[in-house]
Amino acid sequence: MQQKTYIFAGASSAVAVAAASLLKQQGHVIIGISTKPPQDVYDKAFTVAEYDFDAFPNIDGPIDGIVYFPGTINLKPFNRYTRQDFVQDFSINALGAAAFTQAYLPNLKKSSNASIVFISTVAVAAGMPFHSSIAMAKAALEGLTRSLAAELASKVRVNCIAPSLTDTPLSEKFLGTPEKREAAQNRNPAKKIGSADDLANAIIFLLGSQSAWITGQVLAVDGGMGNLKP
Repeated sequence: MQQKTYIFAGASSAVAVAAASLLKQQGHVIIGISTKPPQDVYDKAFTVAEYDFDAFPNIDGPIDGIVYFPGTINLKPFNRYTRQDFVQDFSINALGAAAFTQAYLPNLKKSSNASIVFISTVAVAAGMPFHSSIAMAKAALEGLTRSLAAELASKVRVNCIAPSLTDTPLSEKFLGTPEKREAAQNRNPAKKIGSADDLANAIIFLLGSQSAWITGQVLAVDGGMGNLKP
């Protein structure tokens, strides 16, 4: 298998670490970028103050794929959201992804089979109460996925995964008791809470050559939550 190089933003997230670990086992090089102390799973790691334009480090040479992991789960009734809530969710989930992609697009174009992967949410397609801000921000990210895929179709593939609730530190407050965990499982058609590895495997598929004819897609990794009504 040919060794490839990937860059992960939000590299300290549980899903990023899981994906990096699996890719490392396959012999690939993984560069991590995070606002938190980096994990030792990465071949090279950078700490940034924020995920914004002109905030990412310069990296030389071809890059075969990038994944943008940063996200938020800010759930509340619509009339309780403030302007700052909407701005923060949009900045982290959508603008940060655009900034990250701009920073490394020249590197991606040097690869023969480059891939970009974003992470959305089932709430965009399913329509869920109390998700107004995050759904709006992630819907923008899905729009970016399709538009950018069309623009870069001959050079770089662009896809997105849309997970349901996943067992990671980001969702801990929704799974923190046996009762909450059981309720979350029962709401899912597959009666399962997703794991970091579930998402990592989907991301690795979209990065690799097995998905070489897939671009502009939003892949539901959600136990059927987005389109099944059991």
